[in-house]
Amino acid sequence: MIPVILSGGSGTRLWPLSRELYPKQFLPLTGGDLSLLQATVERIAGFPGARAPLVVCNEAHRFLVAEQMRQLELEPEAILLEPVGRNTAPAVALAALSQPDPESVLLVMPADHVIRDIAAFHRALSIGLEQARSGALVTFGVVPQSAHTGYGYIRADRTGASSLVLGASEKNTKHKAQSTKDSSAFPVLSFIEKPDQATAESYLASGDYFWNSGMFLFKASVYLAEMERHAPDILESCRAALKGAQRDRDFLRLDEEAFSNCRSDSIDYAVMERTDRAMVVPLDAGWSDVGSWDSLWEVGERDAQGNVFKGDVVTEGVRNTYIHAQQRLVAAVGLEDLVIVETGDAVLVMDRARTQDVKQIVARLREAGRDEAQVHRRVARPWGTYECIDGADRFQVKRITVKPGEKLSLQMHHHRAEHWVVVRGTARITRGEEVFILSENESTYIPLGVKHRLENPGRIPLELIEVQSGAYLGEDDIVRFEDTYGRAK
Repeated sequence: MIPVILSGGSGTRLWPLSRELYPKQFLPLTGGDLSLLQATVERIAGFPGARAPLVVCNEAHRFLVAEQMRQLELEPEAILLEPVGRNTAPAVALAALSQPDPESVLLVMPADHVIRDIAAFHRALSIGLEQARSGALVTFGVVPQSAHTGYGYIRADRTGASSLVLGASEKNTKHKAQSTKDSSAFPVLSFIEKPDQATAESYLASGDYFWNSGMFLFKASVYLAEMERHAPDILESCRAALKGAQRDRDFLRLDEEAFSNCRSDSIDYAVMERTDRAMVVPLDAGWSDVGSWDSLWEVGERDAQGNVFKGDVVTEGVRNTYIHAQQRLVAAVGLEDLVIVETGDAVLVMDRARTQDVKQIVARLREAGRDEAQVHRRVARPWGTYECIDGADRFQVKRITVKPGEKLSLQMHHHRAEHWVVVRGTARITRGEEVFILSENESTYIPLGVKHRLENPGRIPLELIEVQSGAYLGEDDIVRFEDTYGRAK
């Protein structure tokens, strides 16, 4: 069984912690040190027959994925890079096409979900694995805990069979039902969009409906056969994108032109709603898609007043409120049913009943061209991080951290000069034709227009303060001559 982890999306509903270039799956949002992506990987550790994961992600997030896998001391089967987002059906088709053994079973999991009861999840996996090996396209339906209007639903045929009996191996063979009292998997009757409140309440009362988890289990060959039947154009584009793919360090880069021509569609629309092989396995394991700040309040550990606090928070008379303080003290008095999130460059305050609307704020920030929609003050790079500390007209101050053994590109700036002061570790500096070492409390000056490079030859992180001065200080004023990480000039 190969776990296929879908790590796309921008997580706009969890702004300001989640940003376009550092979305929610890379953040530790639910307690502990593991990010949502890392927790997803750990979730299947120890399950019999589970292999190393295959991760499908946005090209812009490739080094974040690689670094988080490295922190787990895990080498993934592959990291497939999508040059553009095309939804889940093409992403999974690529994973299936890349398998040397078409009979391999793929476990498809979004990277940004929470599952509290791992033992219950593994039991559901065991049931689903039996169905998948018999030729079913298995989905996991979450046993609903409320009449939720934010999820899609799956209607199950509870009078149907839990065992899938396949005849000859023709592509169009239908499954036959055998009724059992202790059925743990059911044929899918329909997939349903997010309902209104009254409809959701009727689904909850019925007992025949489950929340759509977006997790799937099936043989690669079965999924590809159903794609051939129901979405052959997507499959053709994916084959072309994979045929033209190129290896780049730890990554597999898809052919950009071929994949850009692919139609965008979800597994649900492209295959699951059309196939006659869909089975649903009920899942009661403390699942959440962590799709909003309200959902984080729901899965968090609440105090006696119904509050969830993260970070340095002091309150008086506050009830049923979520407060996340990232860098500063947040104090609150006399509040109820609110969400407050503080980061180094933004503060969000909103009614907990309107947490879905935060994406409208992100849209307005994008329209205004503001950096807060895309990046944090601390920006991750493959070599380490940089953080803007201060700035005004014609100057900017950054704190730069370079990981041991890593180096920045050999580069030059047209519009700015730089002063570097080493505050921790050892730096190897290339400045024009010179190469020299700087230690703590030593500094150097990089004139405008001079080629330069910063490296960390040591065993501890290198930290330095960079003061930029010049007429233009944007990140796009970089001309790269050499780069270890294959980034564009």
